[in-house]
Amino acid sequence: MTSAIERARALPIWAGPVDPEPLGGGITNVNFVVNDGGRRAVVRIGEDIPVHQVMRFNELAASRAAHAAGISPPVLYHEPGALVIGFIEGRTLAAEDVRAPGMLERILPLVARAHREIPRHLRGPALVFWVFHVIRDYAATLTTDGSRHAPALPGLLATAERLEAAVGSIDLAFGHNDLLPANLIDDGARLWLIDWDYAGFNSGLFDLGGLAANNGLSPDQEAWVLETYFGRPPDPTLWRRYRAMKVAAALRETLWSMVSEIHSELDFDFAAYTDTNMAAFRAALDAFEQS
Repeated sequence: MTSAIERARALPIWAGPVDPEPLGGGITNVNFVVNDGGRRAVVRIGEDIPVHQVMRFNELAASRAAHAAGISPPVLYHEPGALVIGFIEGRTLAAEDVRAPGMLERILPLVARAHREIPRHLRGPALVFWVFHVIRDYAATLTTDGSRHAPALPGLLATAERLEAAVGSIDLAFGHNDLLPANLIDDGARLWLIDWDYAGFNSGLFDLGGLAANNGLSPDQEAWVLETYFGRPPDPTLWRRYRAMKVAAALRETLWSMVSEIHSELDFDFAAYTDTNMAAFRAALDAFEQS
């Protein structure tokens, strides 16, 4: 932590001496809030993470495009391993906030706008985030690196194959691909979507499924999300494709945590996080198999 603080403190963007304050919530980067002569900023310290397919050039490009689309705060400075963005005075959401009456009516338009508008502003090389490739790659990493979860992987991979077939052909959108509630900030007037580590072209169904899986949406809320996003009541085919992607989103988050158990150096209880996500995956899988 000391070296990360020193790195944040030494960035050449500051007008004078600063005292970075650790910002909780991040489980991919080390984050700080900096008060620079009355201007507040967030510093994200983190190198590429190939094991999670996180490439910082991609995060930078997506962050800039998201700001241009009116979805995220501005990028104030960057250098390899460090990204400085504008600080949003607001409240970070929790899952219960996402489920609260009226909140999805604010979240979904923001997500849909990201899908449509960010590609109009994106510059340079772009990544594709295909969840089934990510799942296969995570499984290979867990096998190679001797994870305690290795015995479960053949069954999980077989499930992933069934899910990929059920999703079928897709329409490409630009996905956030990490719709945890902590990546949404309410400033009292509007919502902001932050943290573009995993951004890339994908099916919009992945963000919709991730939104549901990560926040415990009810079936009625899921039906509203699908009807509103697609402009029509979901038919059985759409429901099945969506439920398959929702299971895949939960499985990806579970495998992400399994890999983090053996690769992350951050102070976080990844084993407990794995258990939580495995429960969400099992629940989503049960709903899919009953559909």
